[in-house]
Amino acid sequence: MKILMIGGTGTISSAITRQLAASGHDLWLLNRGTRKSEVPANVKQVIVDIDDTDEVQRLLGNAQFDAVCEFIGFLPSQVERDIRLFKGRTKQYVYISSASAYNKPAANHVITEGTTLANPYWEYSRNKIACEELLLKTYREEGFPITIIRPSHTYCERAVPVSVHGLKGSWQVLKRMMEGKQVLVNGDGSSLWTLTWNEDFAHGFIGLLGNPKAIGEAFQIMSDEQLSWDQIYQCVANALNVTPRLYHVASDFLAATSPKAWDFTGNLLGDKSLTVVFDCTKLKRAVPGFQATTRFDEGVRRCVAYILAHPELQTEDPEFDAWCDRVIAAQESAKQSI
Repeated sequence: MKILMIGGTGTISSAITRQLAASGHDLWLLNRGTRKSEVPANVKQVIVDIDDTDEVQRLLGNAQFDAVCEFIGFLPSQVERDIRLFKGRTKQYVYISSASAYNKPAANHVITEGTTLANPYWEYSRNKIACEELLLKTYREEGFPITIIRPSHTYCERAVPVSVHGLKGSWQVLKRMMEGKQVLVNGDGSSLWTLTWNEDFAHGFIGLLGNPKAIGEAFQIMSDEQLSWDQIYQCVANALNVTPRLYHVASDFLAATSPKAWDFTGNLLGDKSLTVVFDCTKLKRAVPGFQATTRFDEGVRRCVAYILAHPELQTEDPEFDAWCDRVIAAQESAKQSI
């Protein structure tokens, strides 16, 4: 297949790039080239700002594609741009949406592709919903061959997934663990969450490329493993070979007290604080044999080993660290005052 990926080097897409390249597909990446050294040698790189549509048209020429995959489309205007660029030159347009678009809270904790889309807490999710609605309208009215993908929390070796962290990522949380400091966990740590290793996600994604059952449809791709947040943090601590000191704080308190720069209203109240169990039956019907096989305790050990071996990924975040200490002190003070 001849495939164009818009992006192609991020958390989700990097594993897809590697697997498609290893399978001998004619793969093109369209991005700004910030990680071009990590791209397999047999992948054609089109280095350009996609918003420069004239230059994109010039570089792509008359190329036709079996699939165009959009990984960095967050606004309806970006989807409109893609429709203009690729209508009539691709057999399938694959859009990465988000499982955070599902209704919060949903009427049922078991989530399928038919669960209502509505998120009053997070503008990011509302924009994804608007993108989906635009694509479905264009499919119905003009036959633009869309497939919508809704990932949940997908991770790779470059970052350990946690629920409460600052703008600079999760390293400061790991550092607090290694220093024996308390680590903030949303709620009472018992809500269930789903984490998916990016290589597992890639298997499901690739199975939908060129798949006639995928046109005009939405699919969620994630692991069948559900863990509580306490279990997730315990797995991280086990990978670090430390004993965690978990400190539970209500999600709405975290959202109310977090600095505007990393507002937790969307991230927690509109996503991670809620128990959800994803039903991937639809994906497994379309892609027989799909199964996420990487348990989180295995995946996080790979993450921790990789990060500890790469100092450039160990970005400290003193502002977040100080905020954690203030939240803990404030809650402890409140306990003493009652």
